[in-house]
Amino acid sequence: MPAEALREIVINAVIHRDVSNPSSYVAIAVFDDRIEIHSIGDFPTGIRAELLTQEHRSIPRNPLIAGAFHRTGAIEVWGRGTNRVVEACRAYGIAEPTFTEASGAVTVTFKAEVVADLGRAPSQGGPKSVLSVSQAQVLEIASDTRSLPELMAPSGVKDKTRFRDQVVAPLLEAGLLEMTIPDKPRSSKQQYRITEAGRALLRGGS
Repeated sequence: MPAEALREIVINAVIHRDVSNPSSYVAIAVFDDRIEIHSIGDFPTGIRAELLTQEHRSIPRNPLIAGAFHRTGAIEVWGRGTNRVVEACRAYGIAEPTFTEASGAVTVTFKAEVVADLGRAPSQGGPKSVLSVSQAQVLEIASDTRSLPELMAPSGVKDKTRFRDQVVAPLLEAGLLEMTIPDKPRSSKQQYRITEAGRALLRGGS
């Protein structure tokens, strides 16, 4: 689960919560296969669920709260938050979140298995379950030395920086992947290969 996507949705839930309702709230529910963020309040007028994954105008219910978040840098461009969430999920290799409105509340659902950190096998299931889909693909094709674009190809992601930060960097930190030029991480000639620890993780999940 990309942390920045979850953070963006929680911030949006706060910004759009119906503060005129004294019993309104923002809640996060964590299940084995999904995370749900609930916020009391309907979609703003003119906004529908299907528009949130496209370019759309920003209509913050609480402009003063939105402005405060914007000034702190917590949000960048109004109306782009949900688009960035979708991009982050695609880069991470999980499904896009769903947006629903019912009974005066908006719910955002991330469909992703909630598992342990990289390198720590969960109590049940194989070691591969600690990897995102994109991370597992990276390790599988990195048996031969690969460039970043080659690692990205199976995922269909185009944003190199996002893919490097969200997919490749955690594998490097966990010792599952290594650079061919470690002293120059941003070198244009940089390539990557799986480590013995990475091979062991894949063998354990087969």
